[in-house]
Amino acid sequence: MLQAELIERAAQSRSVMDGSPPAGSTRHLSDCPALVLNADYTPLSYYPLSLWPWQTAIKAVFLERVDIVAHYEREVHSPSFTLQLPSVIALRQYVKPSEFPAFTRFNLFLRDRFSCQYCGSPHHLTFDHVVPRRLGGRTSWENVVAACSPCNLRKGGRTPRQAHMPLLIEPIRPTNWQLQERGRAFPPNYLHDTWRDWLYWDVELEA
Repeated sequence: MLQAELIERAAQSRSVMDGSPPAGSTRHLSDCPALVLNADYTPLSYYPLSLWPWQTAIKAVFLERVDIVAHYEREVHSPSFTLQLPSVIALRQYVKPSEFPAFTRFNLFLRDRFSCQYCGSPHHLTFDHVVPRRLGGRTSWENVVAACSPCNLRKGGRTPRQAHMPLLIEPIRPTNWQLQERGRAFPPNYLHDTWRDWLYWDVELEA
């Protein structure tokens, strides 16, 4: 009965309490997502980071789909039960990642390291068809690159050769592994301390 109660409340996305942090704590329930690891204890994804809201994490715990690896200093309550919120969970069944990522604007920018592929600028990014569509260019990984607005305007409807604007790197269709490697260079603004043992961002190691 207790498990069903907590699962039902989690599924309805409501706090088991009033949602306010306890005395001495400044962390609200909405600020307690769980880092999700695959069954091999690697993150499901790096960018975006694989996070579940606390309600989903608790439901998965009671359905025995995940193991708890680490906790927050934060609890939720039912009338007769207290549970420490999980901060890191691991799937019990391995999920095989897809080989190739979706072709989206964000993933394109991530592949190109958030920089213009003509001048290297990280500012005012948009995207450009290497071979313009009017010349038969396709909207694909191999024909679209990140470009800053000035370079995009300068190139116009020409090819890089016609515009005398060589690409810094030829565009390719990345694998998910390659994109995950790119993502490690761009960690999110916030990483909970309990997550750091499971993430491998490009940060300087202490001597």
